[in-house]
Amino acid sequence: MTTAHRPVRWGILATGGIAASFADDLSLLPGEAELAAVGSRSADAARRFADRHGIPRAHGTWQDLADDPDLDVIYVATPHSAHHAAASLCLEAGKPVLCEKPFTLNLAQAQDLVTLARRRELFLMEAMWMYVNPTVRRIQQVIADGAIGEVRSVHADFGIAVPYEADHRLHDPAQGGGALLDLGVYPVAFAQLILGAPAAVSALAHLGPGGVDDNTGILLGYDSGAVATLSCSLTAATSHYAAINGTRGRIVIPHGFFRPSGFVLHRDGHDAEQVTLEQDPGNGYTHEAREVMRCLRAGATESDLVPLDGTLSLMATLDTVRDRIGVRYPDE
Repeated sequence: MTTAHRPVRWGILATGGIAASFADDLSLLPGEAELAAVGSRSADAARRFADRHGIPRAHGTWQDLADDPDLDVIYVATPHSAHHAAASLCLEAGKPVLCEKPFTLNLAQAQDLVTLARRRELFLMEAMWMYVNPTVRRIQQVIADGAIGEVRSVHADFGIAVPYEADHRLHDPAQGGGALLDLGVYPVAFAQLILGAPAAVSALAHLGPGGVDDNTGILLGYDSGAVATLSCSLTAATSHYAAINGTRGRIVIPHGFFRPSGFVLHRDGHDAEQVTLEQDPGNGYTHEAREVMRCLRAGATESDLVPLDGTLSLMATLDTVRDRIGVRYPDE
């Protein structure tokens, strides 16, 4: 049980790059967070990770980590093809979970995790760091204050150039490959943060040799008449640009909309305003860690900033996009 009198004790499940970045950021929260254990399918990998990050306990199986009695929450940092298995195991062991994005491979898996967490009355949150980023939250407030009027369109892109390798997880359907789940989750999540769940979904994509998308365009339509035009790519590096256009102005994020340090506010009849917020040091994960710890200390089983119903809605849209472009994963 977490209390206000000691740091929240974290376990990390997996030892890859994002796990290392999260571990580094937890070290920036002394007195708030304690990185107490790491778990991996390999005892050697767990020990190397523990030694590198000064973690006292290294577990050679996921189950041993989940069963560690001295943990308050576990961060699941595996590739997304393993999110359902890893998060399920932790929840079944009675541990609250922060699970990386995309939450799962599909809506059915996501619903299974949410049902399990709610049945066990355990905290569960998707690690959608964008939703707790201070700049993104400021943008939401600017929109709510009416600065740009009624939102009519959202644009966002996320593309990187990755050479094709058949066994690379990004190109392997067995590992949930494709641009959509790895990169497209960000533009879709951004659009749904601003406009909510769409009423209509259209999409086109080029599929690579492995049968997963490597260049995808998405159009979301809303009953209000608003639209969102989104793209993701494994074949071209894009600007990672986003814009929110309203009836009386617009907000532009020129680069890195998923972790912005600022934005440009254009209001009709005013000069453009550059809005820049002071950024915390580190890799950007301190905000989501703090949100998890805030919820745990309050006894909440989900975050109002990253609600589980929102995660399910996002997964439903991603499922629909995959249906439109003809991408299937094994056993679906």
